[in-house]
Amino acid sequence: MREESYEREVLNMVRIIMRGCNGKMGQSISNIVAADPDAEMVAGIDIRDDGRNPYPVFANIRDCNLQADCLIDFSSPKGVEDMLDYCVEKNLPCVLCTTGLSQDQLAKVEEASKKVAILKSANMSMGINLLLKMLKEAAGVLAPAGFDIEIVEKHHNLKLDAPSGTALALADSINEELGNEYEYVYDRSGRRMKRPVKEIGISAVRGGTIVGDHDVIFAGEDEVITFSHTAYSKAVFGKGAVQAAKFLAGKGPGYYNMGDVIDASLS
Repeated sequence: MREESYEREVLNMVRIIMRGCNGKMGQSISNIVAADPDAEMVAGIDIRDDGRNPYPVFANIRDCNLQADCLIDFSSPKGVEDMLDYCVEKNLPCVLCTTGLSQDQLAKVEEASKKVAILKSANMSMGINLLLKMLKEAAGVLAPAGFDIEIVEKHHNLKLDAPSGTALALADSINEELGNEYEYVYDRSGRRMKRPVKEIGISAVRGGTIVGDHDVIFAGEDEVITFSHTAYSKAVFGKGAVQAAKFLAGKGPGYYNMGDVIDASLS
């Protein structure tokens, strides 16, 4: 009985290939998977094998001939095309976490999703993606009641872009619910006027080692409602990627996002 039970558990484990396994996020995800009884890291893809991983590491994805249920990509845009071709050929679902893809690469992602399951999201945090859903409902109730909407995001002093992609995703989620009628305003210093009704203010703070902090403020007459999310480490993005891999394993072709993972968790 024990052997049969063990075999069933092994069969139910999601086997993962990690592209970018030696990077910070790759190592974080490797540690998360190692502690997860429902997942196993079977191989890594990186330019070097420094011997620290308990699984084989391949410099060229084409050399990886191990069976897997999903690939997680937390690497760089370089080589994304080869990875997508590999996933299509192997019928291997892919959780695509790499950012900064070109328009041509994004078009290739779209094309690959017609043949294999691809999940791509602006932010892999489960909390942020649940917040995206909650904001739609809040905006649909509060905006018509006259509440102004402001977003304040805070990140470390090494972050190059502003506002953050997550802040824009939060704004887009709200604006979509409101018929995309709202304008985004990033700086009010150049104008002297009352705040228009249909705008979403987005402010960026940069300092210290802040991993990621987002506040969405609905300011009404005599009351304020604030939705907040704070990431204390980048591990939250790794945890989301592993959840996404579990969700995607066995899925047919399609272009998925973290909202689909949240929906599956709530059902």
